[in-house]
Amino acid sequence: MGSKLKTIGLVSTGIVAGVLLSLAITATAQRAADRRSPLPIEELRQFTDVFGAIKSNYVEPVDDRKLITEAINGMVSGLDPHSAYLDEKAYKELRESTQGRFGGLGIEVGSEDGYVKVISPIEDTPAFRAGVKAGDLIVKIDGVDVKGMSVNDAVGKLRGAPQTKVTIGVTRKGEKEVISFTLTREVIRVQSVRAKVVEPGYAYVRITQFQDPTVEDLGKKLDEMSKEGPLKGLVLDLRNNPGGVLPGAIGVSAAFLPRDALIVSTKGQLQEAQAKYFAVKDEYQRSGEDVLRRVPAVYKNLPMVVIVNGGSASASEIVAGALQDYKRATVIGSQTFGKGSVQTILPLPPERKTGVKLTISRYYTPNGRSIQAKGIEPDLQVDDTVEGNLFDFPREVDLAKHISNDRQAEAAARKDNSAEEEKRRAALRKPLEFGSKEDFQLQQALNFLKGAPVVTRKTMTAAATGATPKTPAAAPAAAASTPAPGK
Repeated sequence: MGSKLKTIGLVSTGIVAGVLLSLAITATAQRAADRRSPLPIEELRQFTDVFGAIKSNYVEPVDDRKLITEAINGMVSGLDPHSAYLDEKAYKELRESTQGRFGGLGIEVGSEDGYVKVISPIEDTPAFRAGVKAGDLIVKIDGVDVKGMSVNDAVGKLRGAPQTKVTIGVTRKGEKEVISFTLTREVIRVQSVRAKVVEPGYAYVRITQFQDPTVEDLGKKLDEMSKEGPLKGLVLDLRNNPGGVLPGAIGVSAAFLPRDALIVSTKGQLQEAQAKYFAVKDEYQRSGEDVLRRVPAVYKNLPMVVIVNGGSASASEIVAGALQDYKRATVIGSQTFGKGSVQTILPLPPERKTGVKLTISRYYTPNGRSIQAKGIEPDLQVDDTVEGNLFDFPREVDLAKHISNDRQAEAAARKDNSAEEEKRRAALRKPLEFGSKEDFQLQQALNFLKGAPVVTRKTMTAAATGATPKTPAAAPAAAASTPAPGK
C-alpha cells in the first residue's frame, strides 16, 4: 500500500493564496500518454485557425507563449473547479506548500462569477487577523479589477515577498460598500495541531490543516495530554480545515481506529485511481519508526466527538467520515463542504518544470458513501453560536462545473433565510476563538461527552416555537472494540 502514497494525493478546495495543498508527483502522465486515443485532427485545425486569426487580427501583437498558456489554462480549468494548469511558479509553490511553511496572506480561494472567493482564512495569518472572512468576494487587488482574471493570476498578485504590502477590496453579504484591507505578506508557518486539556479529564485537539508533519505532531500531543491525568473524553476539532495531504488524514484516523481498518477508497477511470487505504504505517508514513507508536491505547476507545462545519473539506471529511462510519465518534456541527474528488499532480517533461493538477477520481468513506457535492451530515446539528451560524461558507455544490455525486442526488443549493441571516450577521460582530470557554460548539461537545443536554439546532427551533424538545442521547460508554462499518 505504501506505493500508493507516491501516486495519489488529495488537495484541499480551490487554488490557494497561502494555504495548504497536497502533492503527489506521479508517473501517471507517461502511462496516460501511452494509452491516449488518436488526436482529433479537425478540432486541432480549428484551434490553429483561431490561433492564426488572433495573431493576424488582434489589436496588438500577442506573444505565442501567452496564447498557448492561456489555451491550456482554459482547457484544464474548464473541467471542474479543482483541476488547473501549473506554470513554473505555481508548480514550485505547490511543492513547497506541503511542508507547512510558505509565503502569502493565509487564505484559501476559489472562483465565483468571475471573481475570487475566499473559501477560508487560516488562523493567525495576515488575512485572518485583519478580518477577511469566508465568503468574501475579492473584487480588487492593488486597485486592479479582478473580474475575469484567472484564479492563478489573482493568486500570483496576492503572493509576493514577505513584508511587502497588498491591498484587496472585498464585497461581503450584508455590506453595501466594498471593504478594503491592506495586508502585509508573511512567510506562513502553520502549526497544524494544537491540543490541550480543556477540563480535567477532557482533551481537545484542533487540526487546522493536514500537512506532512501532522501525524507525528498529533502523536506527540496525544501522548503529552495522557500524562496530565486520566481521560474521560476527547474532542477533535476539524472546523475551517480545508484539507491537505492524504497521508495526514489516514494517520489521524489511524490514531483512533483499529489497525488495518479501511479509512478511504478511491475510484476513477484509470487503474491507478482505484485504491483502498488502511490504518497501517505504510499508508501515512514513508519511512522510519512509526510516529504513532507513542499514542496510548486509551485513545482507541476513549469517548470522542468530532466538530465540523462548512469549512471542513477534503481530508477533514475523510477523517470525519471514517470515524462516523465505524461509530467511533459522534460528529456534531454543520454539514461539511462536500469536496469528495481526488486530484493528482502530473508533472510535464522535467525541463519545463510545470505540471497539471487533474481530478482523477472520487473518494468514498468505509461504508461506500460518496462525499462529493454533499459532505458529511453531522449526527447532531449544532450551530456555531447560540445566536445561529457564524460562518457562511460556499460549498462544493455551489461551485460552477463541480463534479456530481455518483451515489445519490446532490444537496440542494442553499437558500437565504432573512431571519437566520440577521442572526448570523449579529453573531459576526462577536469574535470567536476556537477552543475557548466561549466556543459554543465545543461546550456542546463537552456536554455530550458528560451526558448532559446538548443544545442542537432542533432543540433551539423547538424552543423558539414553544415545543418541548427531546434531550439528545448522551455519549456511550467506551466500547471494548470498534465495530466494522455497517455492523
